[in-house]
Formats: sequence, C-alpha cells, structure tokens
Amino acid sequence: MATSSSLLWAVDIFGRVYTLPTVGQYWELCKDTQLEFKRVSAVKQCCWGIACDHQVYTYVFSGDVPIRYQEETYENQGWTYAIDFPNTYTKDKKWNSCVRRRRWIRYRRYKSRDVWAKIVSHDDPDRLPDPFNDISTGGWEITDEPPGRLSVWAVSLQGRVWYRENVCHHNPEGSTWSLISTPGEVAQISCGPYDLLWATLWEGQAIVREGIDRNNPQGISWSTVESPSSENGIMHVSVGVDVVWCVTKDRKVWFRRGVNSHNPCGTSWIEMVGEMMMVNVGLNNQVWGIGCDDRTIYFRQGVTPSELSGKMWKAIVCGRESDRSQTGSSTSLLSAGCFFTDDIQNQTNAIIQGDADTSSDTELSSIPTNFSSTPPVGAAASSAGSRAAGAPASVTVDPLDSDQEAPAASANNEKAHLESCKSTNPNPPAELQWTNIDLKEAHRHAVLSIGTFAETSSLSSLGMFSVGAEEQYGADEHPLWAWVSGGGCLVDLHSPLKWFAVPSGLSSSVQSLSLSITPAQTAAWRKQIFQQLSERTKRELENFRHYEQAVEQSVWVKTGMLQWWRNWKPHKWMDVRVALEQFTGSDGMRDSILFIYYLYHEEKKYIHVFLNEVTIIAEVLKEGKHSFALYTPERTKQRWPICLAATTEQEMHDWLSLLTMSCCESRRIQGPPSHQAIWSVSCKGDIFVSEPSPELEAGPQPMPCDQMFWRQVGGHLRLVECNNRGIVWGIGYDHTVWVYTGGYGGGFIQGLASSADNIYTQSDVKCVYIYENQRWNPVTGYSSRGLPTDRYMWSDASGLQECTKANTKPPSPQWSWVSDWYVDFSTSGGTDREGWQYAADFPASYHGHKTMKDFVRRRRWARKCKIVTNGPWLEVPPVTLWDISIIPSSDADDEESVALWAISDKGDVLCRLGVTQQNPAGTSWLHVGTDQPFISISVGAFFQVWAVARDGSAFYRGSVSPKKPAGDCWYHIPSPQKQKLKQVSVGRTSVFVLDKNGNLWYRQGITPSYPQGSAWDHVSNNIRKMSVGPLDQVWVIADKVQGSHSLSCGTVCHRTGVQPMEPKGLAWDYGIGGGWEHITVRGNASEAPRSSAPNACESPTEPMGSEGSGKKGKTEPSRTPLLVSERQEVDRNAVNC
Repeated sequence: MATSSSLLWAVDIFGRVYTLPTVGQYWELCKDTQLEFKRVSAVKQCCWGIACDHQVYTYVFSGDVPIRYQEETYENQGWTYAIDFPNTYTKDKKWNSCVRRRRWIRYRRYKSRDVWAKIVSHDDPDRLPDPFNDISTGGWEITDEPPGRLSVWAVSLQGRVWYRENVCHHNPEGSTWSLISTPGEVAQISCGPYDLLWATLWEGQAIVREGIDRNNPQGISWSTVESPSSENGIMHVSVGVDVVWCVTKDRKVWFRRGVNSHNPCGTSWIEMVGEMMMVNVGLNNQVWGIGCDDRTIYFRQGVTPSELSGKMWKAIVCGRESDRSQTGSSTSLLSAGCFFTDDIQNQTNAIIQGDADTSSDTELSSIPTNFSSTPPVGAAASSAGSRAAGAPASVTVDPLDSDQEAPAASANNEKAHLESCKSTNPNPPAELQWTNIDLKEAHRHAVLSIGTFAETSSLSSLGMFSVGAEEQYGADEHPLWAWVSGGGCLVDLHSPLKWFAVPSGLSSSVQSLSLSITPAQTAAWRKQIFQQLSERTKRELENFRHYEQAVEQSVWVKTGMLQWWRNWKPHKWMDVRVALEQFTGSDGMRDSILFIYYLYHEEKKYIHVFLNEVTIIAEVLKEGKHSFALYTPERTKQRWPICLAATTEQEMHDWLSLLTMSCCESRRIQGPPSHQAIWSVSCKGDIFVSEPSPELEAGPQPMPCDQMFWRQVGGHLRLVECNNRGIVWGIGYDHTVWVYTGGYGGGFIQGLASSADNIYTQSDVKCVYIYENQRWNPVTGYSSRGLPTDRYMWSDASGLQECTKANTKPPSPQWSWVSDWYVDFSTSGGTDREGWQYAADFPASYHGHKTMKDFVRRRRWARKCKIVTNGPWLEVPPVTLWDISIIPSSDADDEESVALWAISDKGDVLCRLGVTQQNPAGTSWLHVGTDQPFISISVGAFFQVWAVARDGSAFYRGSVSPKKPAGDCWYHIPSPQKQKLKQVSVGRTSVFVLDKNGNLWYRQGITPSYPQGSAWDHVSNNIRKMSVGPLDQVWVIADKVQGSHSLSCGTVCHRTGVQPMEPKGLAWDYGIGGGWEHITVRGNASEAPRSSAPNACESPTEPMGSEGSGKKGKTEPSRTPLLVSERQEVDRNAVNC
C-alpha cells in the first residue's frame, strides 16, 4: 500500500479496492483476497468501506506513532487528600483531611492497522443496525473540535441513517451506532470535512443536515432541497468544504450554487457538461466522477477557490501495478499462454477482527508473508483463468447493468467532450503481433465478465498472489470502476499529475533508470562537468592574455519609481526614483550602488547604499504596502532600515530578486548554503541563511553579528533545525515536516540566483486571529457597547488595533483565505461553551468561567489562510510535528545514522531512524513513551536528550547512544522556582532553558557522572527563542531591543564571552532585527584559531540600551540582561514582522 498521505481510492466492478497516489502513475491493489467491496469512503488517516456482505469495515493506516488511549480510575485511598468527597485535593495530608484518593493509569493500544477490520457491534443483538448500503466519512475540520475526531454516517438497506459515536484518533472504530431520524427513506449520504452533510431520498429529493458543530456533531434538523429536474430525481450527491455536486437519474451532473456554512442548502442548480454514474468531492473541493458509458474515472480540471465548478473532465488512464511488467515485455507469461504455477494453494483467512489490546506491549500478531498460497477470489474466476488465451467468455452480462439500461446521450451533451485514452502499448514487440487480432465481439464481453482471462503477475509479484486471483482484465484493458473516493486525496494545483499519460514499457524503463541515479551521483557529475568546462575556458583564453581589454569597465543601470519611508518627521511614504548602478570591472567582478532620489523642501537630494555593505534584504509588512527593507551594519544599530514599497507584488519581487542577486555577486557568494550555515526564520515565515566567519565565535575580538550577511532561501516555515553535516529539517505553521534538498533560491529568487533542480512546490496554512470584546452592564448584561476608554469591540490581541471580520485581510497578497471565520476554543486560559473568556477588566488575566467579579469578556475568532510557494524542500509524511532537534555534531561516518528527535503536534516524543547525510529524510519513526505531552526537545553533541513537558517541567532521557537511540527512561528535572519552561537547547556540554516569561536559564553542575546537573542559574530576560550550538555558543531572538532611532521586536542576538570556564558568557551583541522568530546555530562547528588573548572580561560588546552600560571592570554574567527602555512604546515606526 502506498503512503497514506494522499491517495485516491476506487472500487472496480469486481469489488476489489485500488489506491492511486497523487505522485504515482499506477493503481495499487489493496491486497485482501477474501473481501469484495461495494463502496468506500476515505480520509487521510483511514478508509471505511461496505463489503458485499453489507458489513462495515475500516482500514487504518499504520504509523510510527502507536494509537494509544489513556484510561484512568481513582482508588479512594492513597496519595491525595481532601476534607470530603468531592472537593479540592492536595498532595499533603492535613489535620482535617478525612478522605484520600489516588489515580491509576493504563494505556490501550489499537493493533488492527493496515488491514480491513470488521466493525463488530457490542450492543444488544436485538437492536443491531440493518445491513448497510452506503457510508460516508468527514467532519474532521468541524470548527475547533477535538483533534482526531471523525464523523462516520451510514445508510441501511431500509433507508435509515446511522451515526457512529466516538470515532477519534485513539478510538478509530468508534463505539456504537446511533439512529438519526429522517423525513423519509434515504438512499445515499455524503459528509464533508466541515459541517456540510447532504443525503438523497428514494423519492429524488435531497435533505440537508443543519446545526452541526463541535458540541453537536450529529446536527439538529433536516431541510429539504428539490431536485434540479422535475422528471428525474437526485440519484447521487457529494459535498466538499462549500460545494455540492449531484447526479440525477438521467445521469446528468449538477453543481449547487451559493453553498456556505451560513447557507448549507445553497441557492440554485447549474447543469454541468458530462454524464456520470456518480461523483465524489475530495480535499480542496476537487471532483472525480465515473463515466456512465465507459466506467472510466474522470478528474475535474480547473477547480480553484475562485472557480469551484472547474472547467473540464479529463480521464484518468493509469495502469495497474501489475501492468508494469507486461507492457512491452517479450517474456510475459501471458504471451506464452501460461496460466499455471507450481504453487500449492492453501486456504487462509486475511480478515482481522478489529479490537483494542489492553496491554501496551502487545503487538499485532504476525501475518504470513507467503501470499502465494492464497486462493483466488472465486471458483469462477479461477476456472476461467485456466482457459486458452483469446477464447470468448461464457458469461456476457454486465453485473452492474443487469437491472437497468444506460440512458442514451442527449443531443444537448454533444459538446460534453470527455477526454479518454485507451491504455494500450503503442510499440508492441514483434513476437507478440498475434495478440493484436481484433476480437471486437468477444472483446467487449470478456471485459465485463467475471470469468474473463486473468493476466499473470510479474516475476516480482509471482510469489505474492496466485495467478488466477489477481486480475480479471485483459492485458490491454483498463479497469471498469464502480466507486471512487477522494476524501484522502490532496491535489496540489501547482504540481502536474501523472494520471493522464499512458504508461508504456519505454517510459517505465526510463523511469526505473532515472530512479537508480542518486542525488549524490548527479552532484558529482555536475561538479566534474563544471571543472572540465573551467579548465577548457582557461586553456583557450591562455593565448589571449597579452591582449588589452576591449572594454575596461561596463555600467548597467536599472531605474524605477518606488515609495520610501522617509527619515524625518512626520514619517510617511513619499514617491522616489530609484536607480541601481552595477559596475563590472576588468577582472569581471561586479559591484553595485543603489541611489534613492527624493525631494526635501522642493530641493532634490539623494541617499545611496553600496550593496556590498547591505547585510540583508527582507520583505516586510508595513501599512499594507508591498514593501521591503534594506539593512546595513549602521542601519542595524539604529534599528531603522531603508524601507521601500512597490505598487504591485510582482514589481516588489522583481526588485527583491535583482537586489538579492546583486548583493550575492558583490560578496562573491553563490550556490547552496554550506554545512556550517546559520539558519533563521522571520515572523513572516521567510527563511534566511548566513555563512559564519571563523571570527564569529573567536575571542578576544569576535566579529560583530550586525555585519553578518543574510540571504533568503525559498519556502515558508515556522522553524528550522540543522547540523554540521548538511542535514536541515523544517516545520511549517500547519505542522507539516520538510527536509532540505540541497538546492538554493526558489520563491521570488529566479534565474542564476536559484538552482535549476531540487526546487519543489511548498504550501503552508496558518490562522489569523481577531478578538470580540464585550463589557457587562446591569441593564443589558454583556454587550458590544463599552466605556469610552475601552479597547475596540473588535480588535487584535493588544486591543490597540481595530480588527473586524470585514476589514481583516490575510497577512500578505501571497496568502488566500481557505475557511470562514470561526470561534477558537483553544485559547490559552480556557473558554466556556461559547468560546468566551472572562476577566475583571481590560487587559487582565483571562479565565474560562464567569465569576461575580468579571465585568468584561472576550473570545477569539480564527480564519485559516494558505500560501503556495516553492523552495528546496521536500515533505516528510505522514507525521505532523511541533518541535525537532538534530544532534549538532558527531564523528560518525557519512553513512552512519544521525540522531534526530522530535515532538509531534499531539505531544508524542519521536526518534527518527535512518537519518544519514545521503538520506537526510530518514526511514521511519520510533515512538518513545511519555506520561504526558511534551512541547520541546533537544539532543546534545554527546547524545544528551533533554525535553520540556506541556506543564512546564523538564526531563532528561537516560542511556541514549548510537546503539540505543531511544534510551531507557525519563528523569524528572525540577524547573526554576515558580517558572514554567517552554524551550530547551543542548550544545556540546551546556544546557539552556527558556521559561514562558522570557527568562533564560543555564543548568549548572553537569558532569559525565551526573548528566542531570544540580541547579539553574539565571542568565537574562527578554528572550523569545534560543539556540545552543556545537561549540556551546548561545544565540537568541530578543523580544525588544532599543536602537539609536527606533525599537525592534524580534532581534538576533549573540552571547559573547562564552568559554569553557565561563559557559554562560558575559554580554550580548545585537544583530539583525526586528521581525525575527527563530534561529539555529547548530551547524556552526567551525572554531577560530586559538591565540593569546587579554582579559576576557574586557572583550565582549556592551549591550546597547542596557542599564549600567557605561560601567567598567568585571561584569557579572547573570547581571547582563537584554533590557530596553520601559518608556519606549511599540509604535508604528517600530521594526517588527
């Protein structure tokens, strides 16, 4: 079975289930020889189906993280004391404690994965549901419902609707079936990923379920929608996020207009081109259908958020997995007329009853791998498979057309051009010419017959299935489909699909050849060719060196009109003319100057910037403009970059690309980042790298970090982690995991500044939040009418900016909305059932329950938006992560595994196996058990693994080594007093943690014999994020830093004076900012040459804006916090993200 990340599921007319990956070109058989299915309904993590015995089965994908459920019970004796039951319990016994209790915990593990598990009802046998006829899954995106919940709806043969209770991540089979009353007998049902649910009645109308939300996933009532045609009722319906498609009994396809969360019934029907047996809406509202004449699966092309109905149908002509060996093969067993094997067939039972194991150590019992002994699907198929090739079949009736005839195509649908292709070999071998005899009469019936000839397997699959059991189609016939489900198929609109090209023997052989070429070989060839070309150029130019240069120097100029955020008050945008002059010297090297011409009191003036002094060019968000900022070391000290804005996004990207390339040329930088590179991420999700100088970590005079040059790498991430062997992983805002491919450029960086390969499409999804605020008054209660001094009734988190649903836009024009506004129930501090948080006044500490002293309340609204870009990143499915850590340095060979630990978005601790320099993505995940969810993890240079739990406590993992990558147990480490931790980072020997109040702490007393350490020592405050490198160097993202001109929020800072005898360092050196969110220096293992140095306490740079910066003499390490002027407020001139 292919990966569960993105699969299209389908059922053929013989009841066999196939899957087709979005990145593949072949249908893969779901290998279960004992089950024949009628219908399936898939989501990304599982698939539900109805077999021909009318029973329900579920197929849950295996994963590296086991499905565990914590059960707990209380014994009313033991540890925790209270005055009486029930009450508030404490851990200490008091004089008035009369009762006590303790909690017992155990875990259940679900073991029926990667198999079809029968859903067995444990209810009263007299109340068992009727045999089922249709099933639909969805509801996993219902507004802020618990993660992992799934809505499963079913229809019985008697027309009744059933809902499966308690289907969730830790209980994938659910518990019981609940009967849902309906206004009539239901024939078919469809559930979307959100709160959209439609069903069809036997009379031809559709009914729509209303009132579905997180508290009532079953909904409240039904509304009726009439059929689009009075003569022909609705036969089939399918829903998506905000779309509805249906097929009427005359096989016409219809699209419902005006469907949204506020109006699930829509407004009107629109007839679409084409005639289908059924349609199915999948992720991103993509649509598939099955043609009523040829039984081919069609994909609706052109479906976008702006055009939900799409443009045209296109046939999917992929072959089956078993076709690979037969297309173009002169040694096929079929060509020799061989339908026999030497395998002895024994009957086995591949159906596994779904259940849950109460022991956390019990695994799924082993399944025999010799499937060659499995009998065929039926005796008829087995006997028919032994006939001579080319003989007509005896059964000529289509089992799906036996009860009704296909309607004739109407004249109005002559324009319904359905693209279809036959999956035939255009270049058959000479010795197989006899197989091209035209048997039109028998050809049609043999395909529709159960007793048709079976095609033999390839040699690689011969030991897996008996020959007669696998296929009932001829070698040149495409499967005839009965059902399709796209609920687990995510189609990327920016990546072409391979479904529409006929696979041939030549193309498959070329594909297998290209897959055998590794990226390392490609890189080696490229390097060899480049060296040969360079040597040839030098050899051919050697004889012309005595000639004078025809052109001593060339000048190239690009001009344009932009806007500039002026230096003097009142600060505002003003129109300027910009000119980029690029000089090419006799040595071929280029230098550039950027001129900005403006008017000051009617007088023409200009400022200029040498691009070899520019340290970074970054896109910024400033008053809704398409703006970007240029930093130099002096501008970084001022916290006042040069901000320019273009009229269009494309113009801004053109300037960004040109200026970035000119800066790289001026600094002689090209190609991908080195293994020692420092990576960082801005608040916008933009990724930057900097090549560290050996003097960066050197004493006594380290290079100031405001002189570091940063260049952008395409893509969009929330955080990135690396090590000194070139292994780089990243996590997006939607928790998707990405691995670095070794390329450079991407995004708006095109041309010579971007690599030609290793650039792939990348997407990310994040939430935009606004707050609804209300105040209580004695007459009306809580209302939107506040005091004159109150914050806006619709605002941002601070309350200083008015943000309504109508005027709130996505973060930038690159983002697009993918959902409506919904109440966010996951706000920190908790909420009530309606999402409100209460407090005594604005602003204050909010809580999720109302008290007598609460006079204000707020609730957070969220809306999802999506960005699609490209960069040198490939997705690592299928686990979504929250945090990640790679061992910063190791002496292992290139082919030895690298330690990589991670935290899933649910808080599970994972260890990645098989990560090497040649395979940075690794092979599989190893789950490491914990008693509570974790939020941060870090692995040091000597396999020291530290982690932070969700409750703010720290843990150390014992006995981790290359031979024992998961260690043996967790040791609890007390947190600093009255502080809750949120991040940990481990270097060579140092361990630093960051608490939720922005305080940085160092762990003292760590020795090889006592790796847990002894105490915490405070280092600094005002910290957002931090990273400890392989040299124990410390870099942080400071929250606020005061410059000479302005204030920056989110600034890169370097801890200076870090030495073996002074591991906490002495002072801070301020770098690029603001608007930075994450940094990692875990790849920078380059040490500067050692030299005799003066007293170390005189070398560090004094912190700018800190109190006592003018003092001389020895500095107390823990008394050099990152401070800003408390009087300085963050205004619109502050440098932010």
